[in-house]
Amino acid sequence: MKLEKEKADRREKKKKKSKHSSKDRDKGSELNGKHKSSSKMKRSESPSGVRSSAVKYEAGDSDTHEDVKVDPDERNDGRQKSGSPEINNNREKADDGHQCDSLKMKKKRVKDEKQEKNQSSSRKRKKTSSEHDKTEKKKIKKDGEQEEKKKERGKKDEESEKWKWWEEGKSSDTQKWSSLEHKGPYFPPEYEPLPDNICFKYDGQPVKLSPVTEEIATFYAKMLDHEYTSKDVFQNNFFSDWREEMTKEERKQIKTLSKCDFTQIHKYFVEKSEERKNMTKEEKQVLKEEASRLMEEYGFCLLDGHREKIGNFKLEPPGLFRGRGEHPKMGKLKKRIQPEDVTINCSQDSKIPTPPAGHRWKRVQHDNTVTWLASWLENIHGRPKYIMLNPSSKLKGEKDWQKYETARQLKMKVDSIRKQYRRDWTSREMKIRQRGVAIYFIDKLALRAGNEKDDESADTVGCCSLRVEHITLHRRLDAQEHVVEFDFLGKDSIRYYNKVPVEKQVFKNLKLFIKHKDPEDDLFDRITTVKLNKTLNECMPGLTAKVFRTFNASTTLQDQLNKLTTEGMTVEEKILSYNRANRAVAILCNHQRAAPKTFERSMQLLQEKIQKKKEQIEDAKKELKEAKKAHKDAPSDKSKKLLEKKEKAVQRLSDQLKKLQLQETDREENKVIALGTSKLNYLDPRISVAWCKKHQVPIEKIYNKTQRDKFAWAIDMTDENFQF
Repeated sequence: MKLEKEKADRREKKKKKSKHSSKDRDKGSELNGKHKSSSKMKRSESPSGVRSSAVKYEAGDSDTHEDVKVDPDERNDGRQKSGSPEINNNREKADDGHQCDSLKMKKKRVKDEKQEKNQSSSRKRKKTSSEHDKTEKKKIKKDGEQEEKKKERGKKDEESEKWKWWEEGKSSDTQKWSSLEHKGPYFPPEYEPLPDNICFKYDGQPVKLSPVTEEIATFYAKMLDHEYTSKDVFQNNFFSDWREEMTKEERKQIKTLSKCDFTQIHKYFVEKSEERKNMTKEEKQVLKEEASRLMEEYGFCLLDGHREKIGNFKLEPPGLFRGRGEHPKMGKLKKRIQPEDVTINCSQDSKIPTPPAGHRWKRVQHDNTVTWLASWLENIHGRPKYIMLNPSSKLKGEKDWQKYETARQLKMKVDSIRKQYRRDWTSREMKIRQRGVAIYFIDKLALRAGNEKDDESADTVGCCSLRVEHITLHRRLDAQEHVVEFDFLGKDSIRYYNKVPVEKQVFKNLKLFIKHKDPEDDLFDRITTVKLNKTLNECMPGLTAKVFRTFNASTTLQDQLNKLTTEGMTVEEKILSYNRANRAVAILCNHQRAAPKTFERSMQLLQEKIQKKKEQIEDAKKELKEAKKAHKDAPSDKSKKLLEKKEKAVQRLSDQLKKLQLQETDREENKVIALGTSKLNYLDPRISVAWCKKHQVPIEKIYNKTQRDKFAWAIDMTDENFQF
C-alpha cells in the first residue's frame, strides 16, 4: 500500500510538471506569433519490445531534438511510468531545454517588439513632424495672407481717412490755419566725451581738452579723409572758430593747426562707424523702434483738427559748415541750438510744447498768417531757419497748386508779355532795354532772376547779377549767327555753360551793354531783381521769374510727351519717353549733377546681364530650330506643344533683353542730369498724372511713395484729358 501510494504521488508530480512545461510552450507560441511547435510521434519497436517515440520541436530558426522513452501504459493518457531513472532524467533534460528555448524566444520577442515599436514610433514622429511642418507652412502662409490683407485694409483705411483738403475749397490768403498744436522740435543728444584711452595730441604730446573744445575737435577729426579738410579756407575758418571756444590755457598751448594730431579720434569714429554697419538685426530693430517712437511723438501736429506730418522736426546737430562749391565760410562752426534760441508758433488755445528740463523757449507766439511751427537764427549767415510741415501737408499742397495755376494763367498772357519786351529792345532808355533783354533770357533760357549777394556768399549768379566776364559774343559760331556763349556758376555752384543763338537786336544790345566795361562789371547795371519782378507783376498779378521758369518747364514737358509717346509702345518704352521729356526740361533748367560714384560699376553689371541674356537667346533659338525640325520630320501634338513652348521662350527672353537695353540707354542718358529737381519743383504734376492715365502707365513708375503723397491732390483730381 505504501509503495503504491508513493508511485501515485510521483506520477501526480510528473503530470503537473509536464502540464507546466506544456503551458510554457503554448504561452511562448501565443506571445511570439512566429513560434510553431509540433510533435510528431514516430513509433518504433525497441529491442526489448517497447515502442519509442521521437518528439521534434521547432522553435523559430533553431531545432531541438530530444528522444523520450514513453511507458506503454501511459501512451494514451499522456502519463509515463516513472520506474526507470533514465526516463526521468531524459524528461527533466527535455523540460530544461524547453524552458531555455522559451527564455531565448521571450528575449528575442521582446527585442523584436521593441524594434518594431521604435520603428513605429519613428514613423509616427516623421509623420507627425511632416504634418507639423505642413501645418506650420499653412499657418505661416495664412498669417502672411492675413498680414497682406491687414496692410491692404490699413492702406484703404488710411486713404479713406486721408484729408482731401482740395475738396474743401481754397483757404484764405492771409489766414493759414485756425488751430495748430505740436510738441516742438526734437533736440539732438548732448555730447558724450571720448574714452580715456582716446586722446588728442599737440606737437606729439597728449592734451586733455575741455568738453566743448573736444567736441569741436571731433567735428574736424570725422572729416580728415574728406577733401574739405585739405582746403586752406576750411582749415583757417575751423581753427579760428575753434580757438574762440577754447579755454585760456588751451589757447596758450594750441596755436597752430599743423601741430594738431586728430589721428586717434578719427580712427575711433571710423571703428564706431564700422560697428554700426555690422550691427545685428536685433540691434538695428531697437534703433528702428526708437526712430519710430520719436516720429510718433514729434513728427506730427494737429492742423485744424487733422493730423499732419511735420517735415524736419529734428534740429540740426552742431558741426562744421561745408557749403557748396568754394564757399568763403566753409569750415566755420555751426553752434548747438538751445531752446532759448527757438521761437514756438502755435494756436492760443493749444497746449504749448514743453521745453527740455532746465530750459525755456525764446518766445511763444500765435501767428496764423505764417506756416512755420518753430524758428531760430543760424549763426553762419544770421538767417532764420524754420520747422515746416511735410510736403504732403495741406499748407504745402495748396502752395504748389497755386503756383502751377499761376503758371497756367501765364499761358494766356505770355504772347502780350513777349511783344512788350521786344518793344523794349529798341527803347531810348537804357534801363528799359536792359530789362527787355533780361526778361527775354528768363523766358528763352529759363534763367533764375539772381539775387544780390554779399562778399561772404558763394560767387553764384542769376540773370540780373550776370557780369561781363560771364558772356562771350560770337557773330558767327558753328554755322550759326549771333551766338552768345554763357559760362557762370548758378545756384548751388552748378556751372551753367551754353551756346545760344539770339535775335539780332538782342545781340546788338549786348554789345552796347558791355561797351567800356571791365570783365567784373555788371552786365545789367541799370536793373535789379526787385525791379524786374515788380515789372513782371504789373504784367500779370503773381508773375515772377520763378513762375516764368515753371511755365516754360511744364510747357516743355507737355510738348515733349505729346511728341514722344505713340500707340503700341510697351510700358518700358513709354517710361523711357517720359524720362527723355523730363530730361529736356532738366537741360532747359540746368539741373545737372556729378555722375554717381557707383555709376561705372552699375553699368558694368547691367552690361553683363545684357550679354548673359543674349547668350540665353542664342541657346533658346538653337532649341527652337531643333524643335521645328523635329516637328517637321514627325508632326504630333507633343512636338507641336514643344515648338510653341520654345517660341514663347525666345519671345520672353527677347522682351527681357529689350527691357535691359532700355535701362542701359536711360541710365547713360541720365548720367549727369538730375531729373528729380524739375519733377518735384517745376513740373505741374497733373501733366504726368493725365499722361499715366491716358497711356495706362502705373503712376508708381513715375512717382515714388513720398512723391505720390506730395501730389495726392493732383492724382485725385486729374483725368486723362488734362492739358497744361
